[in-house]
Amino acid sequence: MAIPPRANFDNFLSHIQSPALRVIAQRWNEARGARQMPAWADLNSPTLSPYFKMLWAFQYYPEAEEFRGWFAGSRLNKWVDKSFSGGRLQDLASSTSYENIRQRLTKAIAGPSFWRTSGCLFIVDDLEVRGERIALPMSSNGKLADGVVGASDFVSPPLLGMAELVYENEEWYEI
Repeated sequence: MAIPPRANFDNFLSHIQSPALRVIAQRWNEARGARQMPAWADLNSPTLSPYFKMLWAFQYYPEAEEFRGWFAGSRLNKWVDKSFSGGRLQDLASSTSYENIRQRLTKAIAGPSFWRTSGCLFIVDDLEVRGERIALPMSSNGKLADGVVGASDFVSPPLLGMAELVYENEEWYEI
């Protein structure tokens, strides 16, 4: 099996500013090996343990055409209830954020594509939360994307209310 072209990944990696997000992206790339994308079990690594608080993931269920939460690190858990794991995206996201999130997750698996955004990530009440976010497609069989693992690096604000996601400086990179 030929190794997938790395030019787009290298370009994606070169734009990531956060050292933690760079490590996560590099681990994803190592885990995929000669496949287009890694399987979920491939990311179960001690090298990611320092970054678990930043991670989040959604699995895609094509028969229902929906995303479900798979896991959320402690940073995201501040804004979602304890039913994230297995919860339907439309039940987890605010009504104003749901369609934007669904479109981006769908684009990540349809490409499949890497995704990066930086600048304002959230607005909590009137407070902008700035940082960087990445999303990487996942695959049970290494070929067909069936989920997205992502990470967000930011300084946590005081939790004053519901977080509204923002997509500033968005970049997409096809695999």
